[in-house]
Formats: sequence, structure tokens, C-alpha cells
Amino acid sequence: QVQLVESGGGLVQAGGSLRLSCAASGRTSGKRAMAWFRQAPGKEREFVAAINWSGSYTYYADSVKGRFTISRDNTKNTLVLQMNGLKPEDTAVYHCAAALLPQAMGARQEYDYWGQGTQVTVSS
Repeated sequence: QVQLVESGGGLVQAGGSLRLSCAASGRTSGKRAMAWFRQAPGKEREFVAAINWSGSYTYYADSVKGRFTISRDNTKNTLVLQMNGLKPEDTAVYHCAAALLPQAMGARQEYDYWGQGTQVTVSS
């Protein structure tokens, strides 16, 4: 089992920035791709960004490309999402996810472990 705990959410004005972190614990020895997803009230959970095990490949949803940056530090078992140029439509609960494989893309079924999420609210 892998436990994931997100932090760093909060309230920010449009145009502002937030930095989300995800701390992994438990069976972290496996080589896993990781990702961020988000879920707004009344909407389906949607893909935001993914990164492969080594950090050499990243993949973003079109809606966040150029504004968000995903990164990881495997020595600290930490995943980060740097969010710049935030918009009100970015408001959602952001979830960290870990896959069983070292490479994964944006499909929810590729990910087996999920955190409880951290709330991000962007005011206009």
C-alpha cells in the first residue's frame, strides 16, 4: 500500500500562484508514475498533469499547459504541482495519484493509489 497526503491548497486571487505538495509513504520502493487530478463540485474528476518515474517525461491537460508545472523528488518521496496564473475555473479539490507502472498518462484507471485531496479556491 501507498499512502498519499496532499498539502498546500488555499484561497488565492485570480492571477496568483499556489504550490501543492504530495507526500508518499508506505510501499514507496516501486517505480511509479504519479499525477494530479482535480474535481470541482458537481463535476467528474479530471486529469491535470502526470510525470513518469524518473521525471524525464511530463504530460499536461490543455487547460493548464503553460501555467502549471509538475515535478518530483524521489529522494524525498514528494510530488509537487506549481500553479501560476490561476483562474476561477481552476477551483477544485486537487488529488495526488500513484500508478503501478513507471509510465502513465491521463486516464484515472491507470492510477491505483489516491490521496484525500486539498482544496484550491480561486476568487475573481
